[in-house]
Amino acid sequence: MMGTTDAIGFLAGALTTIAFVPQALKMYITKSGKDVSARMLMIFSVGVILWLVYGIMIESVPVILANVATLVLSGTIIALKIRYRRPNPRDTQNPGLR
Repeated sequence: MMGTTDAIGFLAGALTTIAFVPQALKMYITKSGKDVSARMLMIFSVGVILWLVYGIMIESVPVILANVATLVLSGTIIALKIRYRRPNPRDTQNPGLR
């Protein structure tokens, strides 16, 4: 049976991971990564890696799972940032896409 502490950990991990989904979708739809700071993404990703290591060290399943999921999503956003680093020509034709 899951305790209250683990339930809070899973909920916190789910919410903080899901928070990046709209950004990833926006980048994919607009084909542009210009509004996302590469430095922020790199610093954030290093922090997530450290949280993952911490979770492994303390053997906390909620911390481990949340940070694995967040790292995958963060990596996806970094890949989209790299892929769409050039401005999308559609942005100048239809600025209402944002």
